[in-house]
This record gives sequence, structure tokens and C-alpha cells, in this order.
Amino acid sequence: MSRAFLRDDAEGEMPRRNYHLPERDDPEYDRIAARAMLEAARVGETQLAERATGYYWGEPALRPHVEALLAEAVRLQDDRLEQLARRFLS
Repeated sequence: MSRAFLRDDAEGEMPRRNYHLPERDDPEYDRIAARAMLEAARVGETQLAERATGYYWGEPALRPHVEALLAEAVRLQDDRLEQLARRFLS
């Protein structure tokens, strides 16, 4: 995992934002968790999102959802989201 996505002072912190995650058995959980991971990376809170979602950066189960988010980012010309999605997928 790239240190660029970690806040050094995040250790031991609980997520400060509500990631609006459904119950873990919800069929939409992985899609929403993928978006939460990328949005958290946008603001430098990847480690907190990992704790909230139960997934680590680059999690293979989230790849299809991140690929869809990448396509959305390209369509919307959201350069930062595109960059983060590409990093997740690399």
C-alpha cells in the first residue's frame, strides 16, 4: 500500500465520518465500500475507511466496482477520482 494514502496520525483513530455503509450482508455493500474507499483516499483517510469497511486498499473483491467508478470518473472528468481508481487497480 502506498504511504501516500495514509495519515501518519490515523493509527488508533476511529472513522470520523459516516461512510453510510449498509449492513455487511447487503448485496450493495461492496459497491458502496469501493466508493467509500476512493472518497476517503481523496481526503487522506484511507486507513480509516479500511477500518470502517473491513477491506484493505487494493482489495480484489472491490475491483469490479472500482472499475465502474473509474469509468464514471472519466465520463465526469473527475481527474482526482480517476487517479485514485487507477492507483487502486494498479
